[in-house]
Amino acid sequence: MSVLLEAENLTRILPETIPVTLVRDVSLTIAEREFVAITGPSGSGKSSLLYLLGLLDRPTGGTLTIEGRDTAPMSDGELARTRLEMLGFVFQFHFLLPEFSARQNVEIPMRKLGRLSRRQMRDRAGELLAMLGLEDHCEKKPYQLSGGQRQRVAVARALANDPPMVFADEPTGSLDSKSSEQVFQTLRDLVTGRGKTVVAVTHDLDMAARMDRRIHLVDGMLADAVDD
Repeated sequence: MSVLLEAENLTRILPETIPVTLVRDVSLTIAEREFVAITGPSGSGKSSLLYLLGLLDRPTGGTLTIEGRDTAPMSDGELARTRLEMLGFVFQFHFLLPEFSARQNVEIPMRKLGRLSRRQMRDRAGELLAMLGLEDHCEKKPYQLSGGQRQRVAVARALANDPPMVFADEPTGSLDSKSSEQVFQTLRDLVTGRGKTVVAVTHDLDMAARMDRRIHLVDGMLADAVDD
């Protein structure tokens, strides 16, 4: 499998009166079709690392390459374009826009990328929602959906531009056990059925043990990497 993403000595320090180190000297690679868990105690830097890998934050040290491209010299516009083309995101609190339907929420990344016609965006959003078992919920607003359904809409939105990598930050953290399992299986199927790479922050060690590999952080540093 070829490497999609490589980090070397990745560091993020907040320039407060007393500087706060969120991530320190993390080096790792992530390959095609991997299902990777990022684990660690509360405050260990899990989400901070995910935001660095997902180009949502800039590092204060180290390097990050995606498909061999160094991200350091990229402008904010280039980073935004790379996120739209290469990366999808699912968060603990789905962040669906409440005034939009499920279909319209899924269309948002496609509108930002600007490659498809209005009809093509509508059709693709419907296909993604149907793939996730939500074909009868396309026109519903988020408040009309269950927690698990809202999170599956968020997964569909992450896939809107067909990115090779999906990042998930505690995607089951606010769900009951049944909905959590449904979302987990959805993420697993992205890897096994659709050839995506999925990197997920989770506090659920049982879920992490069912993923392909575990990256464990302690105090912002890489403690170990476990192949399960």
